[in-house]
Amino acid sequence: MFLLFDYTGTDVFDPLVLLLAAMLIDAYLGEFGPLFRIIPHPVVVMGHWIGVADARLNRPSRSPRDRRMRGVVTALALTGISAGIGVAVQWFATAAPAGWVVEMGLVAVLLAQKSLHDHVRDVAVALETHGLDAGRRAIRHLVGRDPETLDEGGIGRAAVESLAENFSDGVIAPVFWYVVFGLPGLMAYKMINTLDSMIGHRTERHQHFGWASARLDDAWNWAPARVSALLIVAASATLRFTRWREAVRILRRDARRHRSPNAGWPEAATAGALGLALSGPRRYHGRETSEPWVGDGRARVTPKDIRRALRLYVRACFAGGLVVAGVLVLKVALAGAG
Repeated sequence: MFLLFDYTGTDVFDPLVLLLAAMLIDAYLGEFGPLFRIIPHPVVVMGHWIGVADARLNRPSRSPRDRRMRGVVTALALTGISAGIGVAVQWFATAAPAGWVVEMGLVAVLLAQKSLHDHVRDVAVALETHGLDAGRRAIRHLVGRDPETLDEGGIGRAAVESLAENFSDGVIAPVFWYVVFGLPGLMAYKMINTLDSMIGHRTERHQHFGWASARLDDAWNWAPARVSALLIVAASATLRFTRWREAVRILRRDARRHRSPNAGWPEAATAGALGLALSGPRRYHGRETSEPWVGDGRARVTPKDIRRALRLYVRACFAGGLVVAGVLVLKVALAGAG
């Protein structure tokens, strides 16, 4: 365990200090747009190799069993390679005089606090200033469902759902796996999450080849999803317009009703805190799906509701940082006692 065997970082900076610094950098600077106009983003590189594997190994002429086995090998191999790159960067961070800067920078670009906030905010701005068509264009960056079928309430609901789910997938899960396994854990998780987003779908093409990727993503997001729900509940206790008791009630009642074993946890906490109804029927990959509602509130989510959700999200991110700081204090105290 990373907390028990401090195998990453340097003599100058504890890895948890690097993590806190990376979280601050990501919160204020976001995606480092100018840098990644020159070099590809690490997740883009991951996506490229997933696409190559999908094109070469997932041919419709092969049997479902063959495609599933190839998908298992692909998921394990790419995850192992990604973790291995994490080990190499971690070694460089300990060996080079200022190698910690590289590790801190890589951790920062693999978090999604500001970029997620900005993408969701753009949906609210589009709806407020340019209307329904602009809102549909803005929501395309966040969801896989068909935006042309969404009215304003549906767009707002999709934005809040995406914010809640990606708070777990894009913020808490990367932090969690860095705390547990260091940079190799973070790199492995990002590859698994990218695999799931690209091929982990129940479509004709990917239901067999992407099976292992989807199962890996479910397993690696199990704990972070539940941690993220608790952070949302904690954050809701600090805002006047949110209801933490209702967040707890809806979380306990509806989290397991969601189609996903993990996404329902942050979505249920968010729905309860804001008095909304999320999930429900939608059109996804060209098919109508009938999903149960999560929450008892309004299903017609407005731009104002999106902004309320963003304020809750910011508080939840801050709460996550406080937890990391608390773990650091505990680690230092235990080291001193030893």
